[in-house]
Amino acid sequence: MAVLTAAGSRAGRSRRGRRGSASRVPPVVLAFVLLPLLAEAFWVFWPAFQGFYLSLTKWDGVSAPRFVGLGNYREMIHDTVFRSAMFHTVLWLALFGGLSAVLGLGAALLLQQERRGVAVYRAALFLPVVFSLTATALVWQAMYQPDGLINKTLSGVGLGSLTHPWLADQDTALYAVIVPALWRQIGYVMVLYLAGLKGIDPMLYEAAKVDGAGRWQQFRHITLPQLSSVNAVVLSVIIIDSLRSFDVVWALTKGGPYHSSELLSTYMYSTAFQSLRLGYGSALAVVIFVLAFGVIASYLVRAFKEAD
Repeated sequence: MAVLTAAGSRAGRSRRGRRGSASRVPPVVLAFVLLPLLAEAFWVFWPAFQGFYLSLTKWDGVSAPRFVGLGNYREMIHDTVFRSAMFHTVLWLALFGGLSAVLGLGAALLLQQERRGVAVYRAALFLPVVFSLTATALVWQAMYQPDGLINKTLSGVGLGSLTHPWLADQDTALYAVIVPALWRQIGYVMVLYLAGLKGIDPMLYEAAKVDGAGRWQQFRHITLPQLSSVNAVVLSVIIIDSLRSFDVVWALTKGGPYHSSELLSTYMYSTAFQSLRLGYGSALAVVIFVLAFGVIASYLVRAFKEAD
């Protein structure tokens, strides 16, 4: 009996030892987990925290920051340029985001079939994505000149009355800037939707055809529901790209003329680095972050609820 008890105790200690060794995380695994977390904290979270703190101060970049609490945010309420930039940003998000999603999905639906020459069209639509926005803006700036390609084309086809100083007019500057940004974004959205369309089971469409469903019914009841996860990715990308759009606007108009194409991003840059009001510029950056996080979080919460 004593022998059996001793053997049982030794087996128990052996099992506990094996469980302890199995639950112990190897140092190499800890290093692979902790090092990226430390890098993320140093390069992302700490600057973000510093930016929020600076938004509560008045700072010119040289002297010590002076704490003003919510003074910068109260100033925004009476800042007419901020209100204008906010309206233009919302308009940019609606036009740039909506058109890029619709046109990108349309291009993906047209080019999803493997036919001869389709790869050429896909590459042509995606090619602008590999160009920098600054280079793209410079090309379009030359096209928008009074003697540029756009006005010359309009004159050549008998529409000379439509020639216009596109970037110099307050009524058309913002819309003229949206066009090159949209031209670059459509190809990227198209690729995302192409990946989503490839993942839809063709048997669903075959069953719908047997039931007598038309193209529109197939698109509404099969394609759109099956692309719900892709829509979440596209929406997130569009919102982030819309709120951080800076290169193309700054290269073409710098927010002018008379702030008619001013976005929150360009106003933040000019306020912080030209007027040297880094505290107020940080407050504008916080507003941009809150807008992006709020819209994306609300959509994802609704999408998860619908999935459940």
